[in-house]
Amino acid sequence: MVTGLLIRDAGLFDQLIQERKRKGIDLYDEVWEGMYVMPSMPNNAHQKLLDNLGDILTEVVKRGKMGDKYQGANVSDRRKGWEYNYRVPDMVVVLNNSRAIDCDTHFCGGPDFLVEIQSPGDDTEEKVPFYGQIGVRELLIIHRDKRTLRLLRLEGEELVLVKPSPLEGKEWLVSAVLPLAFRRLVSRGTPRTQVRRTDAKPGLWAV
Repeated sequence: MVTGLLIRDAGLFDQLIQERKRKGIDLYDEVWEGMYVMPSMPNNAHQKLLDNLGDILTEVVKRGKMGDKYQGANVSDRRKGWEYNYRVPDMVVVLNNSRAIDCDTHFCGGPDFLVEIQSPGDDTEEKVPFYGQIGVRELLIIHRDKRTLRLLRLEGEELVLVKPSPLEGKEWLVSAVLPLAFRRLVSRGTPRTQVRRTDAKPGLWAV
C-alpha cells in the first residue's frame, strides 16, 4: 500500500496542483514550511458532521453577532508569503476584536476557535503544535467515526487538554471562548456529538 508520494519533476508537480485546482478538489490542500500536503477527500459522514456543526455556529456566532465562522479558511503564521506555510482547519471561528488578522486570502495569527474532524490516518495531531504557535485560543477535535472529543485551550504557546466539567448532572467539555459545551452521546448504538448552549438562550443539538 502506497502511503506517500514524492515528485521531483517540477513540471509534473505544477501540473498536478493545477489539475487539482481545476477540478476544485484543492480546498483543503495545505503547505507546511514549503511542503505541499494533499489530504484525503472528506467522506460523506465527515461532511455531514461539519455541515451540522456549521449550522450551530451560524446560529450562535453569526446570528448572535459574536463574529464570523468559515469553512475551509486558510490560516497562516505570516501576512506576506503565507503560501509557504498554512493550514486549513475544517471550521474557523473569528470573533469580534479577534487577534487574527483578516488578510482576505487567509487569516494571519490564531483564530479564536477551530474545529478539526479527525479521520483515521490523517494529519490532525501534527497540526496541533502549529495552531498553538500562532495563538489559536481553543481547538475542538472530533473523531469522525468514534465521536470521541478533545477540547484544547491555549496556555502560552501550547494547546493543552481541557478537563470535562459537570453541567446539569453530566460531564461536558465547556468552551471558554464560545457559549457552548460538547460531549459524546450514544443514541441507539450510534455515537453522536451533543452540543448545548451555556448562556441564557435555549439550544441543544445532537449531530
